[in-house]
Amino acid sequence: MTIKNLLVTGYRAHELGIYNQKHEGITYIRKAIRGKLIPLIEEGLEWVITPGQYGVDLWACEAAIELKEVYPHLKCSIITAYKNPEENWKEDKKEYYEQLIRKLDYYGAVSNQPYDGVWQLTARDNLLLRKTEGILLFYDEDAGDASPKFIKKRALKKHEEEGYLYLSLTSEDIQSIAEEEAMNERSGEESMWLPEDW
Repeated sequence: MTIKNLLVTGYRAHELGIYNQKHEGITYIRKAIRGKLIPLIEEGLEWVITPGQYGVDLWACEAAIELKEVYPHLKCSIITAYKNPEENWKEDKKEYYEQLIRKLDYYGAVSNQPYDGVWQLTARDNLLLRKTEGILLFYDEDAGDASPKFIKKRALKKHEEEGYLYLSLTSEDIQSIAEEEAMNERSGEESMWLPEDW
């Protein structure tokens, strides 16, 4: 089955201990996402769709936007749960988000109201799961509960019932990219950025 629309999501930045855009881990996460996307694009993937939360969602958008240089047919979209999710973010994050939005092919919100409750998140997830044929999820249950556990549960159920594609990205995937980079640089120093208990 050709996947035309892929949902990409996962941890929020703070859940990974990442608090600014200069964190070296972001580069490795983007690289890992690109590595998972390329074979799908070559098989016909047209849209990368994310919920647009600050973290894996936005880094996936960056990865997709970079890939458009090689695969111009690829499109990228953010569909948020509610209006202006960045409203209470710090200024630098808000600026980063607004710059990213300008590069997207589509931006929309499931609810045109500000945050009003969990129902908006549920409605967003319903829409995203309905409009995509698969998910690429960065989440490690072994590292403890975090926000992606809800979408994981639903995606796995859809996988079992409908053959929905389920692709995972783990901290080991990211770590191996970090180690490969370190070896390539021949610096002899390991690029360790994940929490030690991962």
